[in-house]
Amino acid sequence: QVRLVESGGGLVQAGGSLGLSCAASGSVFRLGAMAWYRQAPGKQRELVAHITSTGTTNYGDSVKGRFTISVDNALKVADLQMNRLKPEDTAVYYCYSILTPVGSEIPKDYWGQGIQVTVSS
Repeated sequence: QVRLVESGGGLVQAGGSLGLSCAASGSVFRLGAMAWYRQAPGKQRELVAHITSTGTTNYGDSVKGRFTISVDNALKVADLQMNRLKPEDTAVYYCYSILTPVGSEIPKDYWGQGIQVTVSS
């Protein structure tokens, strides 16, 4: 069974840095794109950063220049480095990937359980 396991996160002061990591565990045949989304209380889930299997990245406007996504396809891990954090970055961060599990020819969507990031002012 394939799962996305998130780690990192926690509490940090405004202006600080924090890193998130997402590992695809289980029988993964082919890793596709990976991404991080976030959802703050009372708000819709929004894209934070996205990276394709070939390394092309895309960022939400509010995090451009501050956040960096990277992926290790061999380890099946996507990292999100968050710098110059702001209180408005406070949210639950979700890892997402579209990948093909072993025994299937069809890529499927997977989500992590979410991890809290809190930025204090």
